[in-house]
Amino acid sequence: MTKHPREERTYVMIKPDGVKRGLIGEIIKRIEQRGLKVVALEMEHPTHKQMDDHYPKDPKWITRLGEKTLSTYAKFGYDAMKELGTDKAEKIGPMVREWLINYMSSAPLVKIVVEGIHAIDMVKKLAGKTMPIDAEMGTIRGDFSADSAAAANRDRRAVHNLVHISETPEEAEHEIAHWFTQDQIHDYKRVEEDLMI
Repeated sequence: MTKHPREERTYVMIKPDGVKRGLIGEIIKRIEQRGLKVVALEMEHPTHKQMDDHYPKDPKWITRLGEKTLSTYAKFGYDAMKELGTDKAEKIGPMVREWLINYMSSAPLVKIVVEGIHAIDMVKKLAGKTMPIDAEMGTIRGDFSADSAAAANRDRRAVHNLVHISETPEEAEHEIAHWFTQDQIHDYKRVEEDLMI
């Protein structure tokens, strides 16, 4: 039987830049104010291997990272061959993935499981577009970050966009199972849940 929309779960990770900037409380506040509930929460300094296992290893996904990077270089008139030593998406993708892993394992982060009505889409809306420079004001990324892919690529680092969020139900399922055991996820009712039933 399909779960009720209010039982949908998603995974949120407050990245090292969000932790170091003291935005943990603000980010959680925005999630809870939306009527979503935090059902698992933990701070951790992940290992390189944990982050490597978090991000997809699918060659198509990795090549897409390279394609996005090449698009950014083209948009701003930068020379990928000169700066990265290649202009092939399949070679740039692994570089970008490694920048991500190195950044995410460089400091503590906060792992969260969020539950509620259409939690995946609601959290995506709260977070804003992946690239902070494109994120709307009123979103987490739009209000608190001004980083861009162009700056990150030129610095050979990951984009500092405060939070990672699951994009799909499949991603949410994988990420929740990767970071939490079932007994770390709690079941309880928020007061307003009784009002919605």
